[in-house]
Amino acid sequence: MTTRTPTTVFSGPQYVLQGLRLLLSPGLRAFVLLPLLTNLILFVAMVYYSVQQFSLWLTRLMATLPGWLEFLSYLLWPLFVLLLVLIIFFTFTLFANLIAAPFNGLLAEKAEVLIRGEDDFPSFNLHELLAIVPRTLGRELRKLMYFLPRTLALLLLSLVPGLNLLAAPLWLLFGIWMMCVQYLDYPADNHKLGWQDMLRWLRKKRWKSLGFGSSVYLALWIPGLNIIMMPAAIVGATLFWVHEHDQHKAIL
Repeated sequence: MTTRTPTTVFSGPQYVLQGLRLLLSPGLRAFVLLPLLTNLILFVAMVYYSVQQFSLWLTRLMATLPGWLEFLSYLLWPLFVLLLVLIIFFTFTLFANLIAAPFNGLLAEKAEVLIRGEDDFPSFNLHELLAIVPRTLGRELRKLMYFLPRTLALLLLSLVPGLNLLAAPLWLLFGIWMMCVQYLDYPADNHKLGWQDMLRWLRKKRWKSLGFGSSVYLALWIPGLNIIMMPAAIVGATLFWVHEHDQHKAIL
């Protein structure tokens, strides 16, 4: 099955929806399965561990409050739950994408072949997958170098009494941008676009990029849908790249 490059101007959310529709195209199924299984196993493991440790973490947080702020415990409890969920979300996303990076890069490559309607759609090839492992892991480590200092800064803010009330909205804004960078980087990297050039390209399309990131971020909170969202976001990001990048070249 093939599809044509979109001819209308898609918004960020529309790229995500189109990615979901293309996810089960016959030519992509083999490339979707492995990142999907990786996503599922890691997600279940992290949720299980977090549920086991929740009471301990909550007790330690409450112990950091001064005595005169104990009356805020009922307010801080739901905020802590929200903060913990956000932290789990970020940790899961970082490690899931690191482990699945070679599969994700290959999925983006094959999705572009499908989107452009090329006739010679290749089958899954283990040697091809192994060949891109060094490049995709190197790029994923570069993302970690970008994300981790910002994540640590937010974690430190989350531990400061009073200021930690600001942490949740900042985590939200950071998470949306993180989704832009994480998934739109796969097709950019396949075309050998440098890291800084990729960031500049996203900033030039800031609102569409944030629309895409917001849609992915929200979808990851929906039970069931979040399991298939990683490969769907990669296909959607590839659609974004093909249409927006080709359009930019046409203007030039």
